[in-house]
Amino acid sequence: MPVLLVGQFVLLAGAVAIAGSLLARSADRIAEATGLGRLLVGSLLLAGVTSLPELSVDIAAIRSGFVDLAAGDLLGSSLMNLLILAAVDLSVRSGKKMLSREGAAHALSAILCIAVTSLAGLAIVTSDKLATGSFFGISAWSWAILLAYIFGARMIFLNQRIALRISAEAQSCDNVLPPTKAIHKTPFLLPSLVFGIAATVLCFVGPQLAHVAGALAEETGLGGTFVGTTLVAVTTSLPELVASLTAIRIGAIDLAIGNAFGSNAFNIVLFVVLDGFYDGSIFLNVSEVHAVTAFVICLATAIAALGQLYHGERRIPFVEPDAFLMFFVILGGLFLIYSLG
Repeated sequence: MPVLLVGQFVLLAGAVAIAGSLLARSADRIAEATGLGRLLVGSLLLAGVTSLPELSVDIAAIRSGFVDLAAGDLLGSSLMNLLILAAVDLSVRSGKKMLSREGAAHALSAILCIAVTSLAGLAIVTSDKLATGSFFGISAWSWAILLAYIFGARMIFLNQRIALRISAEAQSCDNVLPPTKAIHKTPFLLPSLVFGIAATVLCFVGPQLAHVAGALAEETGLGGTFVGTTLVAVTTSLPELVASLTAIRIGAIDLAIGNAFGSNAFNIVLFVVLDGFYDGSIFLNVSEVHAVTAFVICLATAIAALGQLYHGERRIPFVEPDAFLMFFVILGGLFLIYSLG
């Protein structure tokens, strides 16, 4: 019965939401304890772990034969993450706007997301028209996505190290000493343990969502492409949603933005894993409608990056044009995906 399936869906979503909250709080403490910074921890560590539901759900979906559901979840989850980012930008009224020049340091993450998502979109459109071959059972397009992500992640890491060094040198020149931080050290073991437990919960709950979502797709008759892009994507994006809201609540703006862009880039990398599990090229066997989702993600991310890099100091009160435009693009994209089937 659909009611029973919906009930199961809600319970599993609740477990994911609790784990996402714990992840954000522990990641913030890990960033402080290690000195890596919230931007780096949010873009790589937190982003990777909050994408675990996508990985576990989509591996189970691939094994069950729901290829479009898996692809739709990965791409749809990226859309939902951008929707979350735009919503947070509209809801947070402070001097540090989410998508204004205070977030310019995250432009590298945004550009990396655009790059790997564009490769995925091109792979979906051209795989049936262009023979690219495969290596170790993984298509050439997947290898291109993986290499692009590795080089991009390395650039983000090096850029953050340079930024931290410059900040430390500036404090040294100004003779600024942080006596409180020298005396009180943030514990590392406990937040790491909580982080690991929350990540394990996500891995355990995730596969159950694939079966429930697949059954809902059959019951509603909406089809795997649309359900994967919306229903499953909303659920597997709950860790990002809860983590972002928790990060905003504790004042970790960098953690929230880094988690959104980092998760989107990592979602596309998961195509590489799914390609390895699938018999043949996954890009060759998914609906071309998913390419539309990929290009909508690129467009919405470009709008976010422009909002970050724009140097205008004056903004109209209570009006965030970049966030509103992101809403328009994403909702229009979802309508287009639904119309195309």
